[in-house]
Amino acid sequence: MDLGLTGRAVLITGGSQGIGRATAEVLAREGARVAVAARSQDALDETVALLESAGAADAFGIQADLALPGGPEWAVSKACSRFGALDVLVANVGFAVARKLDDVTDAEWEESFQLNLMSHIRAVRAALPHLRQSDQARVVLVSSTAGKRPSGGMPDYSVMKAALLSFSKLVADLEAKNGVLVNAICPGPTGTPAWLAEGGLADQTRGEGTREDALAKAGAGRPIGRMAEPAEIADIIAVLCSARASYVTGSAWGVDGGTVPVII
Repeated sequence: MDLGLTGRAVLITGGSQGIGRATAEVLAREGARVAVAARSQDALDETVALLESAGAADAFGIQADLALPGGPEWAVSKACSRFGALDVLVANVGFAVARKLDDVTDAEWEESFQLNLMSHIRAVRAALPHLRQSDQARVVLVSSTAGKRPSGGMPDYSVMKAALLSFSKLVADLEAKNGVLVNAICPGPTGTPAWLAEGGLADQTRGEGTREDALAKAGAGRPIGRMAEPAEIADIIAVLCSARASYVTGSAWGVDGGTVPVII
């Protein structure tokens, strides 16, 4: 199936690893011109090399701290300067820490707010004037199952991801008349550095067991019986970015192995 992404200008925030990197690879293979933004120059360089090996017509990295005011705006500006336009924004910034509600300090609430919510709001706000000029404008905001069903072990993350779903629906309603289609995606636990890296969620949640025990437990908590692979999430994001999603806006797609059992 042709997704109609050849030549389309794409910006992926948080695009240097995990779901963001996997999404960049899929879109590059579909012929899109892809910019990835993240903090680590080394990770960006590695990602761009992967995109070029996947046949990307035009791929480049943008170093920016997306949790700071001005960071997302800088990324959008650089992408638009390089491509001369912007057709797709995938906002994928996010970070979770396992902790109890009573233990979350004001500073940690603020840090989560800036990273998990405001980075997306700033990126969308900066991108919209450019997206309105596109004849195939798409925005995909990467939320989480925790945004639909709060996780008691990740309280601040859950609240910000729920707010992100509300923001997604708001912008979708406002921008449909301008041809900008906005959707959210809600992955469950996925085999990304957030879980797998040293000190990541596998280590934080293992208790008296091993990190392998923690990963097995996270997978067993899904009706499908395992954690997702980043590419499985990326494939669905690619569909929402595509010409094939021409009548989809305001949705929150659960790509979670059946984790959240809701009808609506």
